[in-house]
Amino acid sequence: MGRQRFQDRLDDLRDSVLSMGDLVLDRLETAIDALQNGADEAARAVLEGDDVVNERYLAIEDACIDLFALEQPVASDLRLVTASFKIITDLERIADLAVTLAGYAIDPATDIDDVVDLQDLGRVALSMVEDAIEAYRTEDVWSCHEIADRDDELDRLCEHASQAVMRELIDHGGGSDAGSDDVEAAIDAGIRLGLVVRDLERVGDHAVNVAARTLYVAENDDALLY
Repeated sequence: MGRQRFQDRLDDLRDSVLSMGDLVLDRLETAIDALQNGADEAARAVLEGDDVVNERYLAIEDACIDLFALEQPVASDLRLVTASFKIITDLERIADLAVTLAGYAIDPATDIDDVVDLQDLGRVALSMVEDAIEAYRTEDVWSCHEIADRDDELDRLCEHASQAVMRELIDHGGGSDAGSDDVEAAIDAGIRLGLVVRDLERVGDHAVNVAARTLYVAENDDALLY
């Protein structure tokens, strides 16, 4: 394979990863909006579209394997192919989390949802993914570190949200005027809300992974890898 043809395939690989990233980002944004607004139809579209993401993942995986086998890339080229292979795994997992979040949006809820600002949590997680994809596009080293720093903010928000859910569950369970059906519904809603918070935190973790791999591509720096 000639060098120019190989470079073209590397460019195609990056474009494919970015396209998958944009698709995953769209699914995640739809799922978060559905959680906040109760948009069942939009949530079901996320659930039904998971196969498209999986197909993109498999196609890019095959492209990476072909590049390894045919060219045996070295140095920066090897880092790009290896990192891209890892990044699509994180993108696929973000898509899986979007599907899970969309499923929560379809489930019945109670007013316990009001104790957590899901829009705020979702906004932070979504922006981290969006910026991680853009950092991969441009190999922006500063953004990679900034995304990792923002994960600390998301972790703090999720911890406070989890504590708020626990307090609300205790209040519902201890209320003398609460009927057993109301208490059970509140517990179910609290568990659901706690899982939503956990999954949004995981979205942030995967965004950091994308940033870490991008930093590795750009500067051969593994400081953010873990």
